[in-house]
Amino acid sequence: MYGVPLSKRAKKMMLLGSGELGKEVIIEAQRLGIETIAVDRYAGAPAMQVAHRSHVVDMLDREQLRSIIKQENPDLIVPEVEAIQTQVLLELEGEGHVVVPTALATKLTMDREGIRRLASEKLGLPTAGYEFANSYEELQEAVRKIGTPCVIKPLMSSSGKGQSLCRSEMDIESSWNIALEGGRGKSTRVIVEEFVQFESEITLLTVRSVSGTSYCPPIGHVQKDGDYIQSWQPHQMSEEKIAQAQEIAKNITDELGGYGLFGVELFLTKDKVYFSEVSPRPHDTGLVTLATQNLSEFALHVRAILGFPIPTIELHSPGASHAIKAWEESANYLVAGLEEALAVTNTQVRVFGKPETKVGRRMAVTLSTASTSESALELAGEAAAKIKIVYHHE
Repeated sequence: MYGVPLSKRAKKMMLLGSGELGKEVIIEAQRLGIETIAVDRYAGAPAMQVAHRSHVVDMLDREQLRSIIKQENPDLIVPEVEAIQTQVLLELEGEGHVVVPTALATKLTMDREGIRRLASEKLGLPTAGYEFANSYEELQEAVRKIGTPCVIKPLMSSSGKGQSLCRSEMDIESSWNIALEGGRGKSTRVIVEEFVQFESEITLLTVRSVSGTSYCPPIGHVQKDGDYIQSWQPHQMSEEKIAQAQEIAKNITDELGGYGLFGVELFLTKDKVYFSEVSPRPHDTGLVTLATQNLSEFALHVRAILGFPIPTIELHSPGASHAIKAWEESANYLVAGLEEALAVTNTQVRVFGKPETKVGRRMAVTLSTASTSESALELAGEAAAKIKIVYHHE
């Protein structure tokens, strides 16, 4: 069942997580007259720069999280990152607060074990084989069961952090260390996944709203070390595979419930579509929709959670995005090359304005449109190559 439409009473939204995706959510909410509060673990986060108010809170600390939500008393609590004390959200929802899309959906999707068991064991969706491990010794056994190559991930992380490809038993120790370093929270539990020989991987943005369930044209993407580098829309697929993908997305999002946009990640093989993961919020690969659609993924998310109708989702142009990353850690940096990048035809640049760089941290993105996705990818890549992160070392 869908939740009760909120458009007549939702006036204040609190965002838990204030990165570049949250920034776009805040902007869209303000366009519809919503008061916005941005919360994150560090000051100066991108969404904080545009929100009406902001707070720095350790969202894994139950008392800090509960206190700030009670203080602000928002009409809508919108989680935008994985590192949140979800038990507090469950308790607050029981006390009458509205969590987007639901507190249970937030808890399940932030836990790779919960969502994988739900998809595979309860819903019977096609997934890669998997095992779980709590220790290095259990990981060795799990890898032997799954076989190599396999993918090892922490149960809770964001943007692919902690994920690695284990090519042989010689890689188990390094994969274990990568998972521990990249995981959010204090858990040492990891998931070991069968390596699916897929032809491509896509994100199917799926929206649950008063208008029913809607889908954006599929988004293809390239990942490196579990984090997206490029995305493009539309990704070419047969009608049969689009139907399979939409059926999987509808099954999992119907089970999770609530209003909002979900990023459903899928693997495409020659003969089959596999479920991989789902996030109950805008997806990083969906940044491309800022250039391609009549309503971006952020506008769709906000409309849906406010209870407003979504009559159509239209692709105005094929397009692509290319992430710009930092490769040093610095609090004193400059994004250079914007003039050259913006000289590339049909191209936009979004600079996120993060207060400091970290190794592998996404700092900006190029967005290009063209007559085909392939041409748009070339333009976005050309523009991205002109942008440099310049570090000032003291």
